[in-house]
Amino acid sequence: MKSKLASALQYTKHFATTGAISETSREVEIEICNRLDANGKIFVEFGMGLGNITQEILERMPKDAKLYSFEVKKEFCEKVREKITDERLIIINDGAENIKKHIKEEVDNMVSSMPFTFFSKEKTDQILNASKEVLKNGGHFSQILYSKIHYKKFSAAWDACEMIKTSNFPAGYIYHCSKL
Repeated sequence: MKSKLASALQYTKHFATTGAISETSREVEIEICNRLDANGKIFVEFGMGLGNITQEILERMPKDAKLYSFEVKKEFCEKVREKITDERLIIINDGAENIKKHIKEEVDNMVSSMPFTFFSKEKTDQILNASKEVLKNGGHFSQILYSKIHYKKFSAAWDACEMIKTSNFPAGYIYHCSKL
């Protein structure tokens, strides 16, 4: 219980960059990872936070794969480095808009919990365009948001997009997108 309270305080303190007041629910962790290609070699996570979704991705990916996890909050990166000791995890203390600076390989799967609601149109477009450029054909991009107002933008940015509503409170919307 003390750990959950400490996590909630961390998220609330950094609300403008996390877009959340607590860690993601187990339901969201499972649903956002449901479309991952289990045979993929390169995985990317945007908005690692304190590593809940990170752990779920690591559990689902092959032993010879790599997970590049982006997080702008340095203290979150440090906490995850202490908490998760998996050689497949590469933590990058930088924003998603800089993905092409850090990853030169073609990406199989992307999972994001970034707060697009707080981003400018330009930053959102930059991230979505860069993500689509590095994602392989047939690859998946899944995003959790607490609003369905972005569905039109995500549908326009990706070749296919489906939105799933979660039952937790507040209700989350997971956008499952594909590059065909």
